[in-house]
Amino acid sequence: MPMNESSDPFDPGMTPLLAAAELQDHLMTVTHDLERLQRLLDDAGEALSMHFYSASSHVHGLIQQSGEQTDSTHHPVLKKVIEDIAGAITALQFQDMATQLIAHTSQRLRNCADQLARDTFGDDEDGESVVELAPLRPNPVTQDEMDAGSIELF
Repeated sequence: MPMNESSDPFDPGMTPLLAAAELQDHLMTVTHDLERLQRLLDDAGEALSMHFYSASSHVHGLIQQSGEQTDSTHHPVLKKVIEDIAGAITALQFQDMATQLIAHTSQRLRNCADQLARDTFGDDEDGESVVELAPLRPNPVTQDEMDAGSIELF
């Protein structure tokens, strides 16, 4: 049976080697998808940070201008905008948590795929199979909400 006829490694008709190869392929595909997701998050986080900091800079300029004028009715509103921007920047800490979780999950999946390949196929003509180490900690991110200063980074 060709590998692409069945993508279910638990299909009872598949040979153990074919099932292991299919499962390893699925694990590696998921790892690559997580790497792409990581790049997307990095790009989005960088763009958001850049725009928030730029907006903050513009609002600070407006506050300075309004302070120089006798009619500074916009000053409290502009300070509120700065607070809201700071809150949005704090919320971007989700990217740090997502980055840690994606890296952790990718490393675990890679370890599983490597162990499966080594245990099923053994060493090849190039030498001993290399198995990426599994993460030492069970979960790098312990919180499930984001408040200013509550993000634990490792």
